[in-house]
Amino acid sequence: MSRIGRMPVIVPEGVDVKIKGSFVQVKGPKGELEHTFPKDMKISLDDRVVTVNRPSDEGTHRALHGMTRALINNMIVGVSTGFEKILEVNGVGYRAEVENGNLVLYVGYSHPVVVEPPEGISFEVDVRTRQIRVRGYDKQVVGQVAADVRKIRPPEPYKGKGIKYLDERIRRKAGKAGKV
Repeated sequence: MSRIGRMPVIVPEGVDVKIKGSFVQVKGPKGELEHTFPKDMKISLDDRVVTVNRPSDEGTHRALHGMTRALINNMIVGVSTGFEKILEVNGVGYRAEVENGNLVLYVGYSHPVVVEPPEGISFEVDVRTRQIRVRGYDKQVVGQVAADVRKIRPPEPYKGKGIKYLDERIRRKAGKAGKV
């Protein structure tokens, strides 16, 4: 039995879950998410607890069991508390700011790079620590937007300049052999 798949998902107060066969809709204070899961998985809601069951021990069913439960949990956590990714801007003259809800990056190009947030995503910049916070209720979209922002100027291995995740470690390379 899947260790993740068999765990129940507790629905907090203020979150409304509707299940119609394999279609799940979750509404909460942060937003609304919906997803259609594989028809083999049996999803049920009893007393504010969502459980996922699989029909057999087949390999594909075992894989779908844990994934389905994890996606439902992410939907419920997202609409109740939300998700956040933190990026850090490193480099002399590199900076970020928020203008009219858009993220504006000054990262060594001849022009500022403007990133427009998709629906449900917000940016917050701490100028003192040079951190960018990407917030939203859909975990997948938050991670994708953070990856797209990082891709604008990924960290380079010699000086470490660029945009990196807060917990990311950059493998540094030595400079020229003659330099001490």
